[in-house]
Amino acid sequence: MRTRTLSLKAALVSLLMFLLLVGAWQLATLPAAGVDATVGMTAEQIEYQKMLGKDPTQGQVKSSGFPTPAEMGATAWKHLSNPFYDNGPNDKGIAIQLAYSLARVGLGFLLACVVAVPLGFVIGMSPLLHKAFDPFIQVLKPISPLAWMPLALYTIKDSSVSGIFVIFICSVWPMLLNTAFGVASVKREWLNVASTLEVKPLRRAFRVILPAAAPTILTGMRISMSIAWLVIVAAEMLVGGTGIGYFVWNEWNNLSLTNVIFAILVIGVVGMLLDQAFAGLQRKVTYVE
Repeated sequence: MRTRTLSLKAALVSLLMFLLLVGAWQLATLPAAGVDATVGMTAEQIEYQKMLGKDPTQGQVKSSGFPTPAEMGATAWKHLSNPFYDNGPNDKGIAIQLAYSLARVGLGFLLACVVAVPLGFVIGMSPLLHKAFDPFIQVLKPISPLAWMPLALYTIKDSSVSGIFVIFICSVWPMLLNTAFGVASVKREWLNVASTLEVKPLRRAFRVILPAAAPTILTGMRISMSIAWLVIVAAEMLVGGTGIGYFVWNEWNNLSLTNVIFAILVIGVVGMLLDQAFAGLQRKVTYVE
């Protein structure tokens, strides 16, 4: 009962904060009346202001270049009411853009799982291999994933596959380190009991070590997915093509600030949903000793 009451109060506070934010946004973008906005402006500057959606010759201009909440609502409705349209390479619906980005993230993430989880098991179970691999991990882990992009483009010669490689390389390290830590942290008493019962190594790995290390492994996967979703946006800005990152960059080049803000909000919502999905999986494998 107390938990439900706390959740309700938190929801009300969040709603109040949202309303205050929208109100401040509306006030900041109110038009300034009675001001000749064309004073001191050249014809080229006036035309540029019109391209940005502001007409200084009308006697009223916004106090900032940001769109109003009403304009953002109209833009969101336009995209969400028809998310699957395809009018060519640079004009696709938001759902199609998201599908391309999620496909790249999913493939790179799965490849990282295939490499990081088994390797993390081996490193966690062997102190010798842990010390042997540690220098390589410490050198490669701090490298920005985008620093690999030029090398990937040169060797792979395919922008889409290069984006998947960047997702793979940024997803490997959190999963690898968390898996190794989780495996190495399994209680010695449980391993000793398994040895006393003469449990075979493979069965011990799946029936004793994996359930004990699963919460830590899922934590690594959750961190990796968050990083992958961050990186794909920047990677798609660099390689172009199709995807939510390319959509942001393309709309910025088109001087459409409403579309840019809408895409930013979509990126945030999708990232939250991905994180909540892994949080749910993590709760299912977490146990109380």
